[in-house]
Amino acid sequence: MAMVAQQHRESSSGSINRHLDSGKYVRYTAEQVEALERVYSECPKPSSLRRQQLIRECPILSNIEPKQIKVWFQNRRCREKQRKESTRLHSVNKKLSAMNKLLMEENDRLQKQVSQLVCENGYMRHQLQSASAATTDASCESAATTPRHALKDANNPAGLLSIAEETLAEFLSKATGTAVDWVQMPGMKPGPDSVGIFAISQSCSGVAARACSLVSLEPSKIAEILKDRSSWFRDCRSLEVFTMFPAGNGGTIELVYTQTYAPTTLAPARDFWTLRYTTTLENGSVVVCERSLSGTGAGPSTAAASQFLRAEMLPSGYLIRPSEGGGSIIHIVDHLNLKAWSVPEVLRPLYESPNVIAQKMTIAALRYIRQIAQETSGEIVYRSWPATGCSTHIQPEIKQNLERVAVNIVFLLCRGFNDAINSFNDDGWSLLNSDEAEDVVVAINSSKTLSTGSNNLSFIGGILCAKASMLLQNVPPAVLVRFLREHRSEWADFNVDAFSATSLKASSYAYPGMRPTRFTGSQIIMPLGHTIEHEEMLEVIRLEGHPLGEEDAFIPRDIHLLQMCSGVDENAVGACSELIFAPIDEMFPDDAPLVPSGFRIIPLDSKPGDSQDTLTAQRTLDLTSSLEVGPETNHGPGNATPCYSARSVLTIAFQFPFESNLQENVATMARQYVRSVISSVQRVAMAISPSGLSPTLGPKLSPGSPEALTLAHWICQSYSYHVGNELVRADTIGGESLLKTLWHHQDAIVCCSLKALPVFIFANQAGLDMLETTLLALQDITLDKIFDDSGRKALFSEFAKIMQQGFAYLPGGICISTMGRHISYEQAIVWKVFAADENTLHCLAFSFVNWSFV
Repeated sequence: MAMVAQQHRESSSGSINRHLDSGKYVRYTAEQVEALERVYSECPKPSSLRRQQLIRECPILSNIEPKQIKVWFQNRRCREKQRKESTRLHSVNKKLSAMNKLLMEENDRLQKQVSQLVCENGYMRHQLQSASAATTDASCESAATTPRHALKDANNPAGLLSIAEETLAEFLSKATGTAVDWVQMPGMKPGPDSVGIFAISQSCSGVAARACSLVSLEPSKIAEILKDRSSWFRDCRSLEVFTMFPAGNGGTIELVYTQTYAPTTLAPARDFWTLRYTTTLENGSVVVCERSLSGTGAGPSTAAASQFLRAEMLPSGYLIRPSEGGGSIIHIVDHLNLKAWSVPEVLRPLYESPNVIAQKMTIAALRYIRQIAQETSGEIVYRSWPATGCSTHIQPEIKQNLERVAVNIVFLLCRGFNDAINSFNDDGWSLLNSDEAEDVVVAINSSKTLSTGSNNLSFIGGILCAKASMLLQNVPPAVLVRFLREHRSEWADFNVDAFSATSLKASSYAYPGMRPTRFTGSQIIMPLGHTIEHEEMLEVIRLEGHPLGEEDAFIPRDIHLLQMCSGVDENAVGACSELIFAPIDEMFPDDAPLVPSGFRIIPLDSKPGDSQDTLTAQRTLDLTSSLEVGPETNHGPGNATPCYSARSVLTIAFQFPFESNLQENVATMARQYVRSVISSVQRVAMAISPSGLSPTLGPKLSPGSPEALTLAHWICQSYSYHVGNELVRADTIGGESLLKTLWHHQDAIVCCSLKALPVFIFANQAGLDMLETTLLALQDITLDKIFDDSGRKALFSEFAKIMQQGFAYLPGGICISTMGRHISYEQAIVWKVFAADENTLHCLAFSFVNWSFV
């Protein structure tokens, strides 16, 4: 027994020693580390079999146990993770330090401004006490009419350097000093996620805007990008440098002629004749400053210049300072006098609003710079994905190429739309005389054809544009543009879309004898991409059509439109809303011609009060079912009822290709079509004009239909009556809690009307997610579109049972979202929804249980 015990103790001791040996720290030689690093670069997390294979393949690792190699890889991954995290934190720390420095400078500037205002207040108080009222009035009038910056005569080249130095001093006083009374721009409060610090002028000659931000690019690169204004300022038609010479101090002076587009058809376009001064300060900062010069300056021919009005640029520009932690701190100042007196009085707020200048120039410049910086660093800028609507993993170089293509397409759409609105003579446009009322202006361009390398349409006579502008009252631009985007059938004529689309295909152009086609009225929106801040969306619209003749039964009749939508954010003060589209071939070749048409809605008056305290409801009107839609989020009871009492100007422009011998026919059709669109938009605008809105959760029905809370009560009450179970918990039956519970129910609950072609009138949040749509677009979806063949057969077979007994259970199956994605569901319950009197059948309700995307 003693011998056995001794052997047992020795065995136990050996086991313990071996365990300790296997767990102790192992020192690796340089050759061993090199071999492990090679494997790590190929596979950071090798499997057990791969580690054993490594030991066999590398004799220098034979004295190391597999467990120790596993520990080495674990430690190596931890070190790599710590290194990346340390690098990220270091980068964030540098950025925060730079932003902190920027905020401290801004605070110092504000303190100086406060001190200056206190001094001026004391001086004015002393003047009021010591001077008579008449003298005070005369003094104020004199001060108000004296220009602060007199334009010097620049005909003498010797005076250009002194003008440049003066421009530099005045610009720096605006960028970092108190030369302009800056106030924070509404809706652009600074914060951790803010793009930058934005301010607008409160009281000065002209209108001005300012921005400050940190950008991860070198100052020289930023200056080069911003000087090419036509690449980022979409209202810039052309920029031409007529003269450039050195300033003698390392800088350059340029004489620049710039043309800008007019945003509407009601006012002429603006041009600028400016001096631009680029120099480097002693602290390494790069400055690009610019101001207008007196005199007519250079420019286009007299005939072309007659379509422009000379505007004034007061000292403006860019101050770009290198940041200690890398990148640059950029200050942007835009200060213009757009000669508001030259436009109709109703449009003057558009030319006197610093918010408009900030959105169109200052913020646009900063966003473009940040876009370039993010592209350079490999971040996603214009998020693109296949048109199926589902994200996939794409190689970085391909994704970056897609982003650049998306940006270029948006630029081409906007430029083509601006060309159509302005119709400049030097581009070949001329107005078409008409004996009718000039409510719709028609211009033709015979020199503009759709001939391309792969699509030679040389027989087309040119492009015809019908355009008009109208004033809207109490219509939020963001709400209207969302309606126009999601309810195309309410204003568009699909046969006119087909006419424009067929002109893109060789040997299929015909007017007026197009083949008869029946359009379903439904549209499918296929996303192509959107910017990070969602201020723009690029998408393809497919309009479904079916031939009426049997001989054309196998010829596809769908229409595809390339569409850009922007300005859907109601809190973006001064931003215009646009919906621009162009027909394309379904194959969309690289050299496909784009003939854009669309809408532009520009707010003329700023919204009352702070944007954070103003609740603007997202409402719409289905002109066939009288359904209105409220906000999709609960804003709480403390928010005040909004009162949107602003004006906006709507500009419509539609372009049509035409054949020379059919010019009059196409012109007549274009006028009638634009007038029809105007009538439809006016009807829609009256419907969605808020006349006292109130916060509502989920859907809200118009006076002709039950309120949302009532409908929710009917749905739950009818479900309990027919099925015998409760749809929601008993403790939520009553008050707004019932609507909230139904809205957040885990099953997808949708309701459809009882018409010859049933359309959806309600869906809870799960239902919207399943259908991949919004409350605004819900009413464009018909019931038959979401089921496949087996689902439709199951519904039709149970329809009689539903109408007799009030409900039915449908077996699990497949349905289809608006994006074409397949959805599986375990079971579907259908029941009739009665009104309060229990005799009036209001709609059918569907509940899809345990649904998921396939």
